[in-house]
Amino acid sequence: MKRLLALPLAAFAAASTQASDPVTWRGSTEIAAGRAERGLWRMNESRFDYVDDPSVALDDQGNAAIVWVDQARKDVFFQGISHAGAKRGEPVNVSRSPKVFSWLPRVALSPREPRRAYVLWQEIIFSGGSHGGDILFARSEDGGKSFSAPLNLSNSVAGDGKGRIHRTFWHNGSLDLAAGAEAIYAAWTEYEGALWFARSGDGGRSFSPRRQIAGGGKEKPARAPALALGPGRIVYLAWTVGEDDAADIRVARSADGGANFGKPAIVAPSRGYSDAPKLAVDSHGTLHLAYAESSGGPFDPARIRYTRSKDGGANFEPPRELSAPDARFPALSTDAKGNLYLLWEIFPDPRRYPRGLALTVSRDAGKSFSPPATVPGSIDPGGGWNGSNQGFLMRKLAVNRAGAVAIVNSSLKPNDASRVWLMRGAL
Repeated sequence: MKRLLALPLAAFAAASTQASDPVTWRGSTEIAAGRAERGLWRMNESRFDYVDDPSVALDDQGNAAIVWVDQARKDVFFQGISHAGAKRGEPVNVSRSPKVFSWLPRVALSPREPRRAYVLWQEIIFSGGSHGGDILFARSEDGGKSFSAPLNLSNSVAGDGKGRIHRTFWHNGSLDLAAGAEAIYAAWTEYEGALWFARSGDGGRSFSPRRQIAGGGKEKPARAPALALGPGRIVYLAWTVGEDDAADIRVARSADGGANFGKPAIVAPSRGYSDAPKLAVDSHGTLHLAYAESSGGPFDPARIRYTRSKDGGANFEPPRELSAPDARFPALSTDAKGNLYLLWEIFPDPRRYPRGLALTVSRDAGKSFSPPATVPGSIDPGGGWNGSNQGFLMRKLAVNRAGAVAIVNSSLKPNDASRVWLMRGAL
């Protein structure tokens, strides 16, 4: 049964009288299970034994592509799930680097040929810097049955994949991936602060040299990049910054497939800490943005805020709060009819790990939203928290053009069990 979240009156005023449960849920599918050992951090010699870090993509027929990490094997795995919920073969090892931790992958499917699957992840390679991390990419041409040898897109010593809040605290998984009809796009940040971008025009066989978009030098460290593709060759890139208790979201736009980005817009500046932006572009070209914002610094209770731009990111509407102050790390998607789906992690105690996921839906392109409700089955019945042990910068939501919904989650109960599972539904 869904648990309606307690919302302040202002948030209810922003929501419409839409049905409180607009999604019809079809149950869940177990993807992976493991032990729950997390030893002391000793770089790639650490004794970790649990499953975690899921990400999901959907094709137009409702078939799901899921990636996750097996920490005991230190690798990223891929599993295809049919629209009927059946597993397509055995899990496939994507990263194939058993001596090096692979973390927090993203998966995307080609909009023209869904058998082409693309995976981006953070590989904890120590190559001389203060922090280990590089950004790796692999592609499949056969629906995930096999994957190419990984490409290293970053090749640096700066700790790529880390989203720094301050010198001693960061999230891993500070990266994103988007696949368009003509190109594949990757973005990531590093511990040292730079935001990087790379593009492939040949289906992932090769990528352009990485290009710095922001951060580095005297700038505040960039963190939590998010990509979305608009009509034609439009690419949007959003991020926030660390070392700033009043950080604001930045959004930059490219009109030439990522060859050049304009000056970033600062969205809804405030005294609060704005974090973890997610973008989506609907069929009318409207740009939608969701993010978390606390009234104080980065560790205070936060709410999910939403805004949209109808002029290509030049101007945004005043943001609206859509959650109680127990929410962080949203995910955002849209279908062909312009319905919006907004998911986030539920933090009953902001000092501890989240438990469960909440969802709200807009049927009028962001004008109003249904009251948020806990996604059925998203809370681990065994008492585990929502996994995400290396960082909460993940992508757990996918929606296809027809309005099929796929959500993944992971859980870990220390010294007991860990698991990764898929939840399916539709409007």
